Amino acid sequence: MSADPEAIRLTPAVIPVTGGYDGRAATTAVKVGVGQAAAAVARVSDRGARIVAVTIALVWHLAIALPAVLAARTQLAVPQVVLGAWLLVAAVGLLAGVRLLRDAPLPTPPLVGLLLAVDVAVFASVGRAQLFSPANWVWGTLAWFFLVVLWGRPVRWLLALLAAHAATALTAVTLYDATGAADLARAAMALYGTSSLPVAVFAGALMLGLLLRDRAASAAASNVMLAEREAAERARGERRDRLAVVSDAATEVLTELAQGRADPSDPDVQRRCVRAAARLRRLIAESDDVPHPLLHELRAAADLAERDGLSIDLVTIGTPPPLSVQVRRQLVEPLTATLADERDWARLTIVANPDEVVVSLVVPDRAGPDATGGQPDQGDGQVEYLYERDGEIRWTQTRWRR
Repeated sequence: MSADPEAIRLTPAVIPVTGGYDGRAATTAVKVGVGQAAAAVARVSDRGARIVAVTIALVWHLAIALPAVLAARTQLAVPQVVLGAWLLVAAVGLLAGVRLLRDAPLPTPPLVGLLLAVDVAVFASVGRAQLFSPANWVWGTLAWFFLVVLWGRPVRWLLALLAAHAATALTAVTLYDATGAADLARAAMALYGTSSLPVAVFAGALMLGLLLRDRAASAAASNVMLAEREAAERARGERRDRLAVVSDAATEVLTELAQGRADPSDPDVQRRCVRAAARLRRLIAESDDVPHPLLHELRAAADLAERDGLSIDLVTIGTPPPLSVQVRRQLVEPLTATLADERDWARLTIVANPDEVVVSLVVPDRAGPDATGGQPDQGDGQVEYLYERDGEIRWTQTRWRR
């Protein structure tokens, strides 16, 4: 009937960190992970309790009620009704049990009405002589079927149905003129003894599920704290790596300028400075918390070029899927290197769908060295790089395929 919530500790959750620590994503992962763990434990516990309830109802009905009815059938007032009602309740129990174990909804109102009708019919058909005998099987069996058809409902529904059952029983006792002290005591004991156990099972299963849910939530929350710590460590490592890349991008040219080994008026030095600035801006944009990091990084590069006096058109078609930092770098870096050398105009185009992202840059061709920035690191081979020039334009394209 229960699941061990401590087992949750055996599999630490991992919050992926790409391009900086995303606090909102981590918080969402925390809440989802805790909720799913608690719900899973509650489902296992509830399923175990359902199996127990269905088993008790059917075994009691078959092993205790049926032999008693068959043994006393010649002494019953209307044995056909009593036996037919037994068969009908058995069918109801099988139907409800199968649907419960398959997590299918039950048609509760008609089943409740049918069981109450059976209650009245059996009491009316057993006769005075068998009123308190085991052959009057509704005394001990019917409460378990109430429990099965009301599974998942509030406890007050079961109490109301047991109260209706008690009213039917006391009415039958009165109509059969079994109002002596001994008969009333037998009726009271029968009602108490056959109703208290189903109520205890019903309420106990509910409380056990709630307790296990709380324990599972606590265990999952503790596990999530470990996952957040691991994510923070990974984020710190990425920031350290990014700082090293930033230093490599700017340190060399700044050192040469500071030592007087580079002339600020030299076009080559200016080009190197622009490239370093573009790379710095892109690396800063990588860590920004935005919905679409690739578009954000390209817009940052375009904005820096525009501030430097370049007339640039940025066209976006579609929405890029989530990409790792490495893939985004391979897509963006060759284009920003080319963009940093331009002074006239440029056209930057992004075409994206869930399985492919194509980024293209068109700039005027001019005499002088290529400004491609070199072919990017191919990494896992998912990013392709193309570069062409025809004397009028230079065309640079990076393409990612899933």
